[in-house]
Formats: sequence, C-alpha cells, structure tokens
Amino acid sequence: MTNLLMFAGSARKASTNKQLASLAARTAKEAGAEVTLIDLADFDMPIYNGDLEADTGLPENAKRLKQLFVEHNGFFIASPEYNSSISALLKNALDWISRPHTENEPGLWAFNGKVAALGSVAPGALGGLRGLVPLRMMLGNIGVAVVPSQVAVSNGVTAFDESGALVSEPHKQLLDTTVSQLVETTRALTRQA
Repeated sequence: MTNLLMFAGSARKASTNKQLASLAARTAKEAGAEVTLIDLADFDMPIYNGDLEADTGLPENAKRLKQLFVEHNGFFIASPEYNSSISALLKNALDWISRPHTENEPGLWAFNGKVAALGSVAPGALGGLRGLVPLRMMLGNIGVAVVPSQVAVSNGVTAFDESGALVSEPHKQLLDTTVSQLVETTRALTRQA
C-alpha cells in the first residue's frame, strides 16, 4: 500500500494551504493511496538550536513528526510563500526531523528514499510559486525525490468553493496531475525497495 503524509506549512486555522493539503489528501485517497493528513500546529517545537539539541536531544514533537515521516513512503506539502521562500514553521519542522536521535540511525532517515509533491496557494497571481523553488531544492538536497509537477493556486482568497474544491479547472487539473505523479512514483519506488 502507498502511504502518504499530507500537511501544510502553515499553523493558521483558516489557511488556504491547509485547504489545499486536505484536497490533495482526498485526491490521493481516490487514487487508492492510504493517506494521513496532519496539522503542523499539533507539533509545536522550539526554533532549532544546536545547543538545545546537545543538551536535551530532539523535542518529543520532533520525534513524533519524524516517526510519521519514517512510516510513510511519500508526502505532499502545501507550502505558503513567505517573502519568496518557505514559512519558518515548515523550515523548523524539517530541520528538527533531519537530526538523528537514536544510536546508529542512518543520516536523514526520515527523508531518504521518500517521494514528495508540492503545492501552494497565495493571494497573488503567481500562487506562491516562488516559495516552492527553495523547498524543492532543499528536499532534493536531503535525498527526497520531488515529482516534476506542482500546483500553484493564484487568487487564493477565492480559489475554493463551499465544498473545499478548487474553482479553477486548470488548478484542478494541475492538482490531479501532481497527486497522480506522487502516487504513481511512490508506488513504483516502493515496489523496487
């Protein structure tokens, strides 16, 4: 079974990126994947600090989140764009779970061999596209295979209807393509492992 983890890089309750993550989760389920949808707000962690790590190790929430990454074959991140980059919340979470916390743990254990797909929603015309560039680069550098397709939803304030579906047909098609690539690539790599 293809196990996928879905989440947004935002803690805001009314986040449009949380809406996108939820929609991606429904789309992946319809494609036959087993999906876990989480909220990073449930994994509160201090800002990464090497001294704190040396003194007390990984925070419990970092260990919990890391275990979820380990247990899933791939993930979808709906990443808001903050000043042409990714949110501090998302960066901090990825930084903490990249750190080893058990003896003889393989480096970047939570990321190696995983597949990711990316999306973003923003009020502007680019739909958060600029923020996906550094996220794609970072994930690739830590051993994650990021699928080529991605979805950047512009005019985010009016992008979803009352049922949570995307209003724009091109955005719907991009999300379907992106999630389909995530499911198919994850299945293919899982069979090879």
